[in-house]
Amino acid sequence: MEEKMTLEKFEEASEIVKHVTQETKLAYSNYFSELTGNRVYLKPENMQFTGAYKVRGAYYKISTLSQEEKEKGLITASAGNHAQGVAYAAKCYGLKATIVMPTTTPLIKVNRTKSYGAEVVLYGNVYDESCEYALQLAEEKGLTFIHPFDDPEVATGQGTIAMEIFKELPTVDYILVPIGGGGLAAGVSTLAKLLNPNIHVFGVEPEGASCMKASLEKGEVVTLNGVNTIADGTAVKTPGSKIFPYIQKNLDGILTVKDEDLIVCFLDMVENHKMIVENSGLLTVAALKQIEPGNKKIVSILSGGNMDVITMSSVVQNGLIQRGRIFTVSVLLPDKPGELVKVSQVIAKMQGNVIKLEHNQFVSINRNAAVELRITLEAFGLEHKEQIVNALEESGYRPKVVQSKSIY
Repeated sequence: MEEKMTLEKFEEASEIVKHVTQETKLAYSNYFSELTGNRVYLKPENMQFTGAYKVRGAYYKISTLSQEEKEKGLITASAGNHAQGVAYAAKCYGLKATIVMPTTTPLIKVNRTKSYGAEVVLYGNVYDESCEYALQLAEEKGLTFIHPFDDPEVATGQGTIAMEIFKELPTVDYILVPIGGGGLAAGVSTLAKLLNPNIHVFGVEPEGASCMKASLEKGEVVTLNGVNTIADGTAVKTPGSKIFPYIQKNLDGILTVKDEDLIVCFLDMVENHKMIVENSGLLTVAALKQIEPGNKKIVSILSGGNMDVITMSSVVQNGLIQRGRIFTVSVLLPDKPGELVKVSQVIAKMQGNVIKLEHNQFVSINRNAAVELRITLEAFGLEHKEQIVNALEESGYRPKVVQSKSIY
């Protein structure tokens, strides 16, 4: 394998990307450190101007193009963050850019990409379909294609994150990096091993899109039949073949994360660090609990924070339900005046907060148990939730907890 990602190239890239990156200093997390028994530091790339690390690879890649390649115009495919990175980098260089994005891309990512002056084409349900179409357009129109991850120069730009980590925390033990197609992981792990061969670098994938794990297990790049995850930025069926050898050589392993773990991590990040981090960016946080406690210095890369408000609302609601802070309980009441007051008094005594009531008089013809009351409540957590349910049980209401899809 020809070594395209060398220390010299990483040093060069680190200087070049300073033109378009903001300083994202490590943030020590007391909350996650206490939770995991290790010393956890967050690398908040969600605070970049474009909302993600992707601008690093895009800007450095463009710097390596010939004048002729630049003047042809640029094209890429992306689920959102690379799209914004290329669009913004192209604007800085004064170049035209066309971005092909999946039709499922959150609106905020589409609009922000357009705001940097790029032409956006929506095509395909997943990144892989968008990429195929972008390559077709590149050939038809003679455009220069900038791959979001399967390009050693793009990966070198992304790897500059590791340079910054080592400058701030030279004794770092572990670096956790999200994986979609593998560009970020290839760059970060390669530079990290060049700087310290003894460091541990783990890639983190969503369970529903673990294409890199499958590829490493087989020893060659494989394509998944499909992907299913809320981490849209890492919903990739086929990892990069050009960067795969770097992953094989430098990555210590793959950790996978369930979607439900990302949901509660979003709440943790908002409540404890006052930061919005998109689902793909939370992969490394959700994976922290998979590393044995031992006071290790762990850096968790938060890769992006581009999340639309509707998705955010859904994640918050589901997170509250998972944590037992919101739940719905069904009880049957006699069809007579005053029963609703009695139930309310039980809940009030237990300090439950009623959010919504649904009163149905037509569930039974038996007037002694003819009314179904569904109560959506706010609680302090799972223990408090159980206390409220037990109090209703002791009061003779035979409560049944209902799986709630939405608070409203």
